[in-house]
Amino acid sequence: MKITTGIGRNIVLSGSVLCAAVCCLALAPSAYADGDTLMQCAQNYPDDNAERLKCYDQLVVSETARASGTQNNVIPDKKADANTALADIPAFGAERSYLTRVWNLDDLSSRDISKLGRLQPYRQNYLLVKKTGSPNRQPSSPLIDHNVTTPNDIDAVETKFQLSVKADIGDQRNVDFWGIKTFCLWGAYTQQSNWQMFNTRNSSPFRETVYEPELIATFGTGYSSGLKLINLGWLHQSNGRPLPESRSWNRIYLLGGWEWNDMTSIMARGWWRVPEDTSKDDNPDISDYIGRADLVIRWEPRDKSQAVALLLRNNLGRTENRGYAQLDWATPARFGHAARMHIQMTSGYGESLIDYNHRQNTFGLGFSFREW
Repeated sequence: MKITTGIGRNIVLSGSVLCAAVCCLALAPSAYADGDTLMQCAQNYPDDNAERLKCYDQLVVSETARASGTQNNVIPDKKADANTALADIPAFGAERSYLTRVWNLDDLSSRDISKLGRLQPYRQNYLLVKKTGSPNRQPSSPLIDHNVTTPNDIDAVETKFQLSVKADIGDQRNVDFWGIKTFCLWGAYTQQSNWQMFNTRNSSPFRETVYEPELIATFGTGYSSGLKLINLGWLHQSNGRPLPESRSWNRIYLLGGWEWNDMTSIMARGWWRVPEDTSKDDNPDISDYIGRADLVIRWEPRDKSQAVALLLRNNLGRTENRGYAQLDWATPARFGHAARMHIQMTSGYGESLIDYNHRQNTFGLGFSFREW
């Protein structure tokens, strides 16, 4: 039965806690009854349903290990050092590498009930205040009716934010075909907006919002290091604007993901643009500017105190080579549990879809949300 009241979430969590408690009692009634350990979990985390449930889960794992003669029962103590109290308990939250977590290569994400169902972060989610050294006041395209004739009154400083999520549609975990061990199909959506927030003389308009739905097939190799996954994807990208600022295209891409030392990952991607009717093509030369391939290099220390990502994009042209670089740094400065300070620097063509053939340098400062 689906509960739709405002307290539905608490009811669901409480129900989950109750189920976990029943499982604990069923697995080890004597041990838990004697030590009154379930009450200890309730006393340690009276106001934190998620932590209390984690405590119950850890009791189940610990008791299973104790019953097999491999480990003594461990009860988490809120006052004890969190890094050592449960150090010997193999739980669902064991260390996982970045690519493993992001693409759920070990099928553990679906068992983490703290997440919003199957909805997961995809690309970076951030909110920045950005300044460009060259505002694109007259967007243009080779088609005559796609050129802005009167310069737009826009500021060099604006707000940029991006929302990006994905959800698994289906998967197969017992695959053994040509080196592929797992398969997962994802649906993804990314939205990036450039908002002239400080341009009050023009009622603070949105300069552009880019919409990007995507379908991704992930093939996991099962390797702990080196090539870990291959993605085959289709994506549509458009800004939903009328002429003369309408921009859009469709691509099919192939991506490879490599990882080493659980800290460094590389994702290399090449794509093919789906052809369009010449008379309806908003940007026939877009591949010559935004490019035909990109590379993302990401580094994150094991303590996850920060993350650095470098995006390099290129048109692979021999005569007129054009590219784009974007450096993102989520600093150790945290703001609660949801956000980190974020710095973004870009240079080249295609900082936004309307700017696909406009070269500029930008600097942004703000916050990033959740893992990326």
